[in-house]
Amino acid sequence: MNVCARGVRVVATALAAGAALAVAAVPANAAPPRSASPAFLDPAELPPHPSSDWYAGPVTAGQPDPLPLCVGDALPSTASHRRYWTEYDTGALQVTVVERSTRHAVRLAALLREDLADCAREVMERYPDVTATQKYYGRLDVEEGAHVYGVHTVAEWGASDIGLFSVGRDGRTVTVVQWGRMGTFEHAQVAGFRATTVTAVDKLN
Repeated sequence: MNVCARGVRVVATALAAGAALAVAAVPANAAPPRSASPAFLDPAELPPHPSSDWYAGPVTAGQPDPLPLCVGDALPSTASHRRYWTEYDTGALQVTVVERSTRHAVRLAALLREDLADCAREVMERYPDVTATQKYYGRLDVEEGAHVYGVHTVAEWGASDIGLFSVGRDGRTVTVVQWGRMGTFEHAQVAGFRATTVTAVDKLN
């Protein structure tokens, strides 16, 4: 496999939140996820897909694999995550970290926001055959606040992917939500994703 092509696939997989990987990783007879505290998003709480229901894997302890684009390096091993997918080209991921104290949570949330604010530049440095652009969609007034970002990547061979990311905090708990699909900023379900983020942060307490 050509290294550049592999790098592009990593970006595309990260933006799509590992939808195909999640389908392969969760067998049809998998046991339902055990209840977790804090709660994770239910599939129906994600931005509606026009042609498919959302599905979800179990809440899983540890870092997701693959790590989410840009914020993955900052996530501690104490994280928990849940993957979501549709029958088409859309996937999502939620990662939640319960820190030792509110002070540590504030620092983690700030670090994640810094990483997302610099995401497009980081992607292009890591993958020279990818062009990335990004937008900041503002702060949401929920609990201690949440922030929403969008990142669009285009590969030299033509792949185009759009991802939405949010970072929110409630007390000593921080959550990252990621949504992705093939497309451009025009295909980003920003309003629905903002509503999803509010729900995700509300469920942290």
